[in-house]
Amino acid sequence: MSIKVYNTLTRQKEAFKPLEEGKVKMYVCGPTVYNYIHIGNARPAIVFDSVRRYLEYKGYEVEYVLNFTDVDDKIIKRANELGEEVKAVADRYIDAYLEDVGALGVKQATYNPRVMETMDDIIAFIKGLIEKGFAYEAGGDVYFKPRAFKEYGKLSHQSIDELRSGARIQVGEKKEDPLDFALWKQAKDGEVAWDSPWGQGRPGWHIECSAMAKKYLGETIDIHAGGQDLTFPHHENEIAQSEAGNGKSFARYWMHNGYINIDNEKMSKSLGNFVLTRDLITQHDPQVIRFFMLSVHYRNPINFTEELLESAKNSLERIRTAYVNLKHRKQSSMNLAGDGQQWLDKIAQLKQQFETEMDDDFNTANAISVLFDLTKEANVYLESNQTTTKVIDSFMETAESFMQVLGIDLVQEEELLDEDVEALIEERTEARNKRDFARADEIRDMLKEKNIILEDTPQGVRWKRG
Repeated sequence: MSIKVYNTLTRQKEAFKPLEEGKVKMYVCGPTVYNYIHIGNARPAIVFDSVRRYLEYKGYEVEYVLNFTDVDDKIIKRANELGEEVKAVADRYIDAYLEDVGALGVKQATYNPRVMETMDDIIAFIKGLIEKGFAYEAGGDVYFKPRAFKEYGKLSHQSIDELRSGARIQVGEKKEDPLDFALWKQAKDGEVAWDSPWGQGRPGWHIECSAMAKKYLGETIDIHAGGQDLTFPHHENEIAQSEAGNGKSFARYWMHNGYINIDNEKMSKSLGNFVLTRDLITQHDPQVIRFFMLSVHYRNPINFTEELLESAKNSLERIRTAYVNLKHRKQSSMNLAGDGQQWLDKIAQLKQQFETEMDDDFNTANAISVLFDLTKEANVYLESNQTTTKVIDSFMETAESFMQVLGIDLVQEEELLDEDVEALIEERTEARNKRDFARADEIRDMLKEKNIILEDTPQGVRWKRG
């Protein structure tokens, strides 16, 4: 069975056929880096990471681009509040983003382009749109003309007249039509700015993604993804810019994840239910948060409550416990000839079912149900008197492959207690005295992985947590 993807552009599931056999070009809209991310930003990071992981599981080579908007009104305002340079603020929150999503098991992107580093490409893209008659300069600003692009509105499924009725020209804007949107903004006094054919200024929000996608993935890409809130106007405008500028289809499949509600209410600062990812991962196991996020299909809204998070924790513990029990039993099991074929067949069926669910628009919710079935069968098997290494290995390897797709560790990382650290340091000292430097270095490295830093002093070894 081939993978089927729900395409926002056509509003139906379609067979997934990338442009190049065995390779996928995937672009995901990243954050505007003026503050720490909230859990609404964490959801696309997690769900599209799982999409990438499954594509890799199926044998595809995935070029994965996630951009950072590091020039924006909000960042400029934040920099002024802090009395810092815009770049310094952006650098800090990019590092924080990577740290937060890394804790949530998100793999590093192939490329993380930034607006500041793509300015020449953005300016060249805008020049091309002007030359082709899709954009115009007005007093140092440059605007795109949606009316010049006949298919404008095809992603959000709105007509140009419907869009026109709600559009307004704001004070200070020099555009010809309320629908026109900014590609380049003339710099205000004291603002960060770049030289351009239209004077000093900076790009509009939408153009940056068109330029970055083209630079890193080419004129036509396979998957463009992001939050549901980006469908209009951001992604609609990206299509218009890219297809007008390149003369080619921009993205073959458009994927959008649903919203997050907090205790059945939409998350917003005004309601006081705004949850930062950084705060959440200090209170809960980040792997539990990821497991919870994937327990609902990515296109559906997800309701976040402490009770549901606790339920996800208990569910993940059941899966991990079964795996640990398999691991322990393996040490005492034997390879008995001709035994366990029915169990191997059952495991193979569950693996096929897992792939069937993931093939159906990356349905992690149903895939997790299959994982529970695998756990249940493993527990039943462990209750039998005769277990074999072959069957246990099959259970373990299958669980590992499922969890690799989901991006979740089967064995929970345990923090070393102080007395454990002291015992290892004593063992290391003995090893050094015996000139067993290989073992001594092994212990040092093991402690370093647990964020335990050793310092050899004349008074002995001191340690601290990193």
